Amino acid sequence: MSDTSSAPKRNRRASGRVTLADVARAAEVSPITVSRALRGERSVDKELVERVRKAVDALHYVPDPAARALASQRSTQVLVLVPLLSNNLFVDVLESIHRTLFPQGFLPLIGVTHYDTAEEELLLRTYLPHRPAGLLVTGFDRSEAARQLIARSGVPCVHMMETSSAPDVGSVGFSQAKAGAAMTRHLLDRGYRRIAFAAAQLDPRVMQRAEGYRRALKEAGLYDPRLEMLSPEPSSIALGGRLFEDMLSHNPDVDAVFFCNDDLAQGGLLAASRMGISVPGRVAMAGFNDLAGSDQMFPPLTTVRTPRKQVGEAAAQMLLGLMRGNLPKPRAVELDYELVVRQST
Repeated sequence: MSDTSSAPKRNRRASGRVTLADVARAAEVSPITVSRALRGERSVDKELVERVRKAVDALHYVPDPAARALASQRSTQVLVLVPLLSNNLFVDVLESIHRTLFPQGFLPLIGVTHYDTAEEELLLRTYLPHRPAGLLVTGFDRSEAARQLIARSGVPCVHMMETSSAPDVGSVGFSQAKAGAAMTRHLLDRGYRRIAFAAAQLDPRVMQRAEGYRRALKEAGLYDPRLEMLSPEPSSIALGGRLFEDMLSHNPDVDAVFFCNDDLAQGGLLAASRMGISVPGRVAMAGFNDLAGSDQMFPPLTTVRTPRKQVGEAAAQMLLGLMRGNLPKPRAVELDYELVVRQST
């Protein structure tokens, strides 16, 4: 008969899983101290934190988010819905969200909508019943059913990348239309008159940039709808090259092209090089978002630097306030963009 008198007693669940109470007993601290130490709260004494860490290692403890949420009657998960993960724009937003929420004890849960309102609605129907602590969504283009799901859930919500004037809507973004108009006016100021607009994906924010382009050209009396090339395909370098070739084929008098995204513009620059077309001597090119590599193109690409990192941080901070019961003032935060002028224009 084996002697088990020296084995530590543990109040484990029926599953045999080590509990937070086991860690507290082994570290000789209270369960709340264990919880605070594991969340990284600075108010916990360093010596106690070290004891908790040693107990966690010895017992091979793995925190149970579901049990923690049940015990505290609140979730630590924040649902974040973005259109794509293949676009560096949203990767930068997510990085800032994580850096803001995680130290405060909240865990971002990422859902990808692929610019599909039906897919976003399905994600909301799947995750909202689990009562996340908060919700971050991209823009305002969604189905009426999705809007109702958000409204009826009671989950604090902040919209990213665009702003709203509605008094009860939290939003952080910048004016896509103003940024589009600013780039177009820059090209006008440089003396270009046959300015084309090439776009892909055609999500609401792209179309807002297009509206800014149209407004600036109409104000100058130079708008020509034939100089718009709008493709529903996903934005890519390869597509940018094709759009540039098609634009010059149908409109050989074009002297500048404003691409709705930098990857398209990068493709346009590569196509121009293959075709022996001088940039900006024969045709100028500009992009949007200042993505990685744009400053290394030949010539370096003029673009709009968007505040995506600041959007992620400010939206997460606003959501933290809402989750803690504090109404943010103002409810809509409009950030600045930056026109980055390089040699392509």
